[in-house]
Order: sequence, then C-alpha cells, then structure tokens
Amino acid sequence: MDGSVSASRVEGKSNCSSSVVEMEKLLEDTSPSVEMARWKQRYIYRVPEFIKKMTNREAYQPQFVSLGPLHHGEPHLLPMEEHKRRAMLHMVNWTGKPLTEFVAAIEEVADELEAAYDGLDDRWRGVNRSSFVQMMVTDGCFLFELIKIQLSLLDDDTGYAANDPIFSRSSFDNFWPMMRNDMIVMENQIPLVVLERIIFAACSGTPPSATMINNWVRDLLNVPRVDQSMNNLGLHFLDILHRTYCGITPEAAAPQKPASCCRQQLLQWASSCCSRAAGAATGQRCFEPRTPCAVELNEAGIQFEKSNTQSINGLDFVNGVLSMPLFMFHDQTEVELLNLMAFEWLHPDAEYNVCSYIFFLDKITESERDVALLRSKQLFVNIIGSDKAVVEMFNTLTKLTRLPDNGSRLGHLQRDVNTHCKKRRNKWCAMFMNNYLSNPWVFISLMAAVILLIATIMQTIYTVVPFYTRKD
Repeated sequence: MDGSVSASRVEGKSNCSSSVVEMEKLLEDTSPSVEMARWKQRYIYRVPEFIKKMTNREAYQPQFVSLGPLHHGEPHLLPMEEHKRRAMLHMVNWTGKPLTEFVAAIEEVADELEAAYDGLDDRWRGVNRSSFVQMMVTDGCFLFELIKIQLSLLDDDTGYAANDPIFSRSSFDNFWPMMRNDMIVMENQIPLVVLERIIFAACSGTPPSATMINNWVRDLLNVPRVDQSMNNLGLHFLDILHRTYCGITPEAAAPQKPASCCRQQLLQWASSCCSRAAGAATGQRCFEPRTPCAVELNEAGIQFEKSNTQSINGLDFVNGVLSMPLFMFHDQTEVELLNLMAFEWLHPDAEYNVCSYIFFLDKITESERDVALLRSKQLFVNIIGSDKAVVEMFNTLTKLTRLPDNGSRLGHLQRDVNTHCKKRRNKWCAMFMNNYLSNPWVFISLMAAVILLIATIMQTIYTVVPFYTRKD
C-alpha cells in the first residue's frame, strides 16, 4: 500500500513539474511584441455567445452558403457545396489553367490564412492542411464567378446553362439577396487575399490592383464607391462594407478606441469601465445626457436636411440644421448593422463609428411618431413594413451601441444638439413658427388681428388725447 502511495506521489510531482515547464515555455509568448504580432494576424472572429443572446442569434449564422471554415459542413449549408465546386470547375475551364496552379497559389499563404481565424478547429490544421487549402480554393473561385456574373448584369449569358439552378440569370437574381446576406456575416468571411491569389493565378497579363479588387467587391455587394480610395487590399467582405459605410473619417474626429495615453487617463478610463459594469450589474445605466427624440428636436426649432453623402460621417449640425444621410430600412438592414457592430466590438483596429451612429439614431427614434417625422423629411425610407417595426429594430440594435466619446465628432454634435434644445428662446421661436407661420390662413388671421389691435390702440389714443388737450 505504502509503495503505491509513494508511486502516485512521485507521478503527481512529475506531472506537476511537466506542467510548470510547459507554462514557462508559454511565458515567452506573453511579451507585448509577440502578442501584438499574433493578434494583428487575426481578423475573422466567432461572435461571443453573450452578443448572440442579447441581439439576434440568426443574424450571425449563414442561411444559404458557407464561406470559410467556421460554418463549413453544417447540414443546412451542404446543398450549396456541389454548386461551389461547379463554379470552381467553370473558373478553371474559363482560364485554361490547371487546378494545381490555383492550389499552389493558396498554399503559399496558407499560414497567413489560418492565423486570420479566431478559434480555427484542428480539423483544418496540420495533416489536414490540404482540406483547408482545397476549401479556400473552392470558395475563392466561387466568389470570383459571382463577381463575373454580377459585372455582366446587362448580359444574359453568364457562362452557365440557361436553366442552371444557381448561376443562370433568373436563378441568380432570385438567390442573390440570400447569398449577399451570407457574405456579410462576421463568422462567414474568407480573407480577400484568397480572392487576390485566385485572380493572380488566373491572369495571364498584368493582374488587377488591390484598389480594383476592392471595387469589384463593392460592386458585388452593391454598395457605392466612396471618394476615399482604398489602395490597400481589404481584410474581407465585411471590412469592405464597413469602410464603405463609414466613408471618409473627418480629420477632426478623435480616435474612438483608447490608444496609448498617460497613466492618469488610463486610470480614469478603467474607473469609468468599472462604474459602467457596476451599473449594469445593479440594473442601472450610467448617467448620460438625454438626447431629445426627433419630434422634440422639431419642436425645439431644429430643421432636418438630407446630406449630400451616403456615409454615416455625413451627419452634421450647423446653425440649427441637422443634416443626415438617407437611411434605408430593408430586410437585410438588421443583419448588416449587427454584423458591422460585432466587427467593431471584436476587431481592435476598427473604430466604433457604426455603434456610435446607431446610438444617436436610437435616441432620436423613440416612437413611431419620430420615424414618421424622419420619413416625411425624406431621411428614412422604410420598406420593411410599419414604423413600429423600425422602432423594434432599433430596440435590438441599441444593445450593441456605444456612447460616442466626448472628443469625437459625433460626441460634439450630440452636445450641440442638446444645448440648442435647452435654450427656451429656440423653443419659443419654433412654437411661434409652427403655430402661426406654418399655415398661410393662420398667418393671415394673425396679421389681421395685429392690424385690428393697432387700429384699436390708435383709435383709443386719438380719443383720449383731445380730452386732455381741451382740459389744459
């Protein structure tokens, strides 16, 4: 008995020692430079469970086609695998180059591609690397085939049979909204370097530039090309959508994520984070100035105007005029915004532009009356149904929003709006304008009453003055 106990103790000490040795080896990877290099390689993330629970779980789940490894092989996505392989074969036939050249092009960047994914399963690593490369080649060729079809909108000949269930013109038009939806899901991304390598392998002459590939992705997603050119290749489709959505960031805007700062600023920031966490735990929200809703802004004399840009940075407030970009609510709006905000939450290099913008919109759309007002000003276009549906959408979106930083452009705008609304003079002027100057008949009645009042005063004066004059 004693011998077995001693042996177990020796074995336990041996296991403990080996664990310590392994932990000490891991200490080498904790230096800031090593960690920074590792995290910089990662830009495709799994959405945390707490975000899925408090928003809409289905928004982060591809419904029709899988791209990349995170949802590959799920039963409801398997039917599209055959069509993706067909697209790859069409791509190979179209270029006239052997498939091995495409495989070799992806194998050269396989390490980079693996590092891009958060929580990549072991079934894609090591001895299974070939399956990972094959999947990337298939998905890259599939995306390029979609780009070819999308860019030939005026040509009914897509290169496939006229009755093809996916790639014929009629079938493509039917399934394209679902495919586009899946292309902007955070967990359903593939690095754009895959598309770049596939295109380079397909080209016989000068390959297209990174800017051209970025623009092709914009065209595929059917989003406008912003004035700001992207000379560097985007990370993935969602990154391209995010950059297009945000447009050009004004120089006056301060960074919205805490960068390197002095110790006192860091302590203040950490303290505010702790107080926010405590408030959430007790069911209380941190104090923040209330921004009036759209109806109240209108009553305070603020005028609404559509800005000339589609970027969310087109939001501006000057001389009592709130300029806003046109905002369209459609069936994909919630999926787009939730994934854009999840990307901002998870990617360290992404600023909280969308989160802050939706925070502001949520504050000014408290009820259906606010949505109706913004529609009447041609700032909202609602094609999802009732105005109540828009309010309910904001109730879901607001769970991922963030209060704009005090030093940011949107933070300054929000304070200026609040200051304008607090001045009674502005509210009185607005009430006068709304009550008496908005309707020509009311204005005519007002002028008639003023004239009558002046005439009555003048008559009284002419009656009283002679009386006192005769008395004198």
